[in-house]
Amino acid sequence: MTRTDSSEGHIPVVALDPRGTDHHAEAARLRSLGPVVRVRLPGDVMAWSVTEHALLNDMVADPRFSKDWRNWSAIVRGEIEDGWPLIGMVKVTNMVTSDGQEHRRLRKLVTQTFTPRRVQEMRPRIEQIIGDLLDSLPDRVDADGSVDLRRHFAHPVPMQVICELFGVPSHERQRLQELMDNIFRSDLPPAEVAASQIEQYQLLGRVVEARRGDPGDDLTSALIAAREADPDALSEEELVGTLLLMLSAGQETTLSLITNAVRALLTHPDQRALATGGDASVWADVVEETLRWDAPIGNFPFRYPLEDVEIAGVRIPKGEAIMAPYSAVGRDRRQHGSDADRFDITREQRRHLAFSHGPHFCLGAPLARLEAALAIPAVFRRYPDLSLAVDPGALVPVPSLFSNSSSTLPVRLGN
Repeated sequence: MTRTDSSEGHIPVVALDPRGTDHHAEAARLRSLGPVVRVRLPGDVMAWSVTEHALLNDMVADPRFSKDWRNWSAIVRGEIEDGWPLIGMVKVTNMVTSDGQEHRRLRKLVTQTFTPRRVQEMRPRIEQIIGDLLDSLPDRVDADGSVDLRRHFAHPVPMQVICELFGVPSHERQRLQELMDNIFRSDLPPAEVAASQIEQYQLLGRVVEARRGDPGDDLTSALIAAREADPDALSEEELVGTLLLMLSAGQETTLSLITNAVRALLTHPDQRALATGGDASVWADVVEETLRWDAPIGNFPFRYPLEDVEIAGVRIPKGEAIMAPYSAVGRDRRQHGSDADRFDITREQRRHLAFSHGPHFCLGAPLARLEAALAIPAVFRRYPDLSLAVDPGALVPVPSLFSNSSSTLPVRLGN
């Protein structure tokens, strides 16, 4: 639904679909309405969306825009309740919702332990996890001869990797997976949102206590050690909030990236032939083109101007929320040319914002890229006759404003 907001004159308003029924059709509509659009979120909460790549690229690196939800006027005025469906993505305490010195302090603690070297050292274990899961797929085949590749492969690969990286006990992982999925959903009733948030912090509190009593070679133990060495470096709330961020982001982005890449290749036979017939380096191109063309996170909240600002001639008042619409800017023709809607792994220029940009560039990007670059080719090597088991139009999206993927990916493994 599109209309004009009389309070903003000519600025169109788009009511975003909380179930994410068609991210790309919605993104195309946003782009068609201009570089700055008013959006209506669940609960009649108003925000802005900047739909042009260059403008969003500049905005996310501009210190005039805060990531701290305490600068959102609607929250300050008490208009956003704790049961709001999107609250789990907004009202949290971690490096994503901090600015300046506070952001650098929290980010530094993670970067000291979550290093590129450590990511690369995980490669053999990631390959083992991928191989074991692929070997088990024939045992997961349903009565109709199909197997859900998202549920039985794309989901457990990053979940197992991130849980091992952070030392999450095995008996907590199934419930943690369910709670992480809830964070990105935007169709849950208020009572379930509130209960899920409480349980998330309770479960992660147990993880912290388990690692405090039995530290290991994991990032949770490293963060606990940093806090014990200097209690002012990290509060207990920040410790749990950092775990929540790293576990949820490390799971959801990679899960959807693997799902979307396999789906793209299965529905683009020419690109599949190029990928499977090329050398190993082509798979990095598959990953980057998927990130551009079908970003795992379709929209990401929020930035809040610290003063009145003007973007593309539109005045946005201090303290209003601005969303980053990665699905929209990923296919911006100003950035990617007239064929921006085409999935093309040979594309020469595909600079994208799927992992954001500037000070808040995603810390987990190297791990997500590594997992995807290992998992996607492994699927096609192990099952070269892999095919979709349903018409692509029958795939049901994840019910989310944020996550952009299909909730299942039924495939036939072939001979």
